[in-house]
Amino acid sequence: MKIDDWLLEILACPACKAPLRADSEAEELACTGCGLIYPVRDDIPVLLVDEARKP
Repeated sequence: MKIDDWLLEILACPACKAPLRADSEAEELACTGCGLIYPVRDDIPVLLVDEARKP
């Protein structure tokens, strides 16, 4: 997964607006607030609440 650090700094969870942290092994972005986990497909974060899964 290739997400630039500057991009990760400005990405936020669409549900609660908390910062996201990258999980490179699972190719996912996890919300530090509500805990939703967003997939990353072809190095593109899919930040749709409907596509997120709960931990």
